[in-house]
Amino acid sequence: MRAMKTSPSSSAAAQAVPPAPGSARGKVTLADHVTSVLARQIRAGEFAPETRLPSEMELTERFSVSRTVIREAISRLKSEGLVGSRRGSGTVVLPVNPATPFRLDLDVDDGRDSIQAVLRVIELRRGVEGEMAALAAQRRTSAQNLAIQQALQAIDEAAAAGRDGVPEDFAFHAAISNASHNPLYTSLVQFLSQFLHAAIRVARMNEARSNEFVQQVRAEHAALAEAISAGDAEAARAAALRHMENSAQRLQAADRAFWASAEGQAAARDLARVRDAG
Repeated sequence: MRAMKTSPSSSAAAQAVPPAPGSARGKVTLADHVTSVLARQIRAGEFAPETRLPSEMELTERFSVSRTVIREAISRLKSEGLVGSRRGSGTVVLPVNPATPFRLDLDVDDGRDSIQAVLRVIELRRGVEGEMAALAAQRRTSAQNLAIQQALQAIDEAAAAGRDGVPEDFAFHAAISNASHNPLYTSLVQFLSQFLHAAIRVARMNEARSNEFVQQVRAEHAALAEAISAGDAEAARAAALRHMENSAQRLQAADRAFWASAEGQAAARDLARVRDAG
């Protein structure tokens, strides 16, 4: 059996034990943390396939947690298809299984980590949204163009009514995915919805604190809808990329006061729940 690969980063990550449940990290538990660290190390190749994980005792010492926490983490890793039991060998790392469901690992600890988590989602969205918008401009039907325009209007109505506009914002981008006439884009957007809702909520809460930001977002959405309506694929792609890039810049402008606020704390908890669901 091959030896387990190790790296300096693995011990450092293991030592980053989070505070107990009920702390500022909201719903994140010790089992969440241990599962996240081990899953990340397994996917990074720090544990070679078919090699045994450290024993329960070794892991309890490494993470400074109880055996109950370790058993819960191992159980979750098994459910994800990352490890399995072998008679006489204990818990071993399983080879990569092409059938293992895709997941996103957002490691969220606090407000500052929440910013990084949202930025990663925005980076992922950037390429998807750009090409999706270009295809929508080329392929949209009159009915789909109307649906995009109506979704844009719904965002304005939500803002006027004092709502955060998150469902309306997502519906706008979902309408564009439908207009691309590529069901894979629609499926991908649906898969990402759990992450996109949390990311959009954080972005819109932060943007709502500045009237200038609100107007910028409105103009970016309008430019995107107009390019698709005009059938201009290049303009639609550019508008979508510009919207994603500006969203990242606006989020990075969020100060500590935002993350210390009730809205910022709620946003961090939302992202932590998304991380756990992933």
